[in-house]
Amino acid sequence: MTDIPPAAQNSAAALSTRIDTLRPHTARIWNYWLGGGDYYEVDRVAGDRIRELHPAIGEYARADRLFLGRAVRHLVAAAGVRQFLDIGTGLPTADNTHEVAQRLAPECRVVYVDNDPLVLAHARALLTSSPEGRTDHLDEDLRNVEAILERTADTLDLSRPVGVLLLGVVIFIGEDEDPYGIVRRLMAGLAPGSHLALSHTVTSPAMPDVDEAVRFWNAHGTPRLHQRTPEAVARFFDGLELLEPGVVSCSRWRPERVPDGCEPPEVALYGGVGRKN
Repeated sequence: MTDIPPAAQNSAAALSTRIDTLRPHTARIWNYWLGGGDYYEVDRVAGDRIRELHPAIGEYARADRLFLGRAVRHLVAAAGVRQFLDIGTGLPTADNTHEVAQRLAPECRVVYVDNDPLVLAHARALLTSSPEGRTDHLDEDLRNVEAILERTADTLDLSRPVGVLLLGVVIFIGEDEDPYGIVRRLMAGLAPGSHLALSHTVTSPAMPDVDEAVRFWNAHGTPRLHQRTPEAVARFFDGLELLEPGVVSCSRWRPERVPDGCEPPEVALYGGVGRKN
């Protein structure tokens, strides 16, 4: 058995002191809905209650994961992207960003960014790279765009295109924090040919149970969620070339193996991919 270096032990100890096991956390509940095992009892209870309020919520988690895979495969195979910045990583499951990308192009480099201590602890242990590529993990908040870009430059060449993934993370940025400005600043720091893949829970009169589930979450969980309409989600792509089919239900963004004339069921999680020209 190999000894763990003191620096790694100190880092792990520091992360563990930040883990709050008394309140449910969105990354752990998402992991629970995806069938993972990295959650606490408080997360399971909250996750089950949300599922009672909105029974289709588990489909959102799966739709978002499948959207990630289709978006990354497109960026690698069709757009030639070999670098990825995945912000709001969440807990590792199957087919993480580097696995999807490096399956097609082993030399791909990926930087994962999150500020949840449990996510970081698992990421450093599980999100490893192919020998030809590289992965790195940053303890940082999406709001700190300049710090993310500065630290990312240690792993990625920002003079070349980067695929940015903001899946289910901008929902935690309130209107008073300038969410659109944050995304604009992030993309402004990247080279032409870079792409943004973004997903976001939406509010719609047709799906009132979604709003009820979000109200429950905001009363009991952390961090707080901010819903937006599909039109408001589309605004995150202002200034980018929005790829077909636009901003749609994640389940309907270039779905695979769909019979002619059929569409997958809609989920209240919308996403899209845009290119910086």
